[in-house]
Amino acid sequence: MIQQLDDLPEGVIGFETGGTLSAEDYRDVLLPALTRAAEAGEVRFVIVVPEFHGMTGGALWQDLRTGVEHLRAWKRIAPVTDVEWMTHLTTLFGWMTPGAMKTFPLARRADAVARVQGGD
Repeated sequence: MIQQLDDLPEGVIGFETGGTLSAEDYRDVLLPALTRAAEAGEVRFVIVVPEFHGMTGGALWQDLRTGVEHLRAWKRIAPVTDVEWMTHLTTLFGWMTPGAMKTFPLARRADAVARVQGGD
């Protein structure tokens, strides 16, 4: 499940995940918001992952497509999670993502939003 966060500053889009992610989560929730942000100029993206229960094969395919579809629009990305393996993977492979990426623990969600918005 992916839910869009409504409490973010203008120009920042964000989502929180829960349960098992499906292709429909990407198609119906995430991709439309990303498309709107890219069409407005930049994608400044926060994804809050309190826990991870996996993803379907279709969700994995959608996830891979997500970064490529609007490649030039990605500006800043902030995963917010305490899931240790996710933190390690984003540290190792974050350089491969479009835009600047920095991972934050759940307790520093506000810092993640500020960074994505433009402040360091």
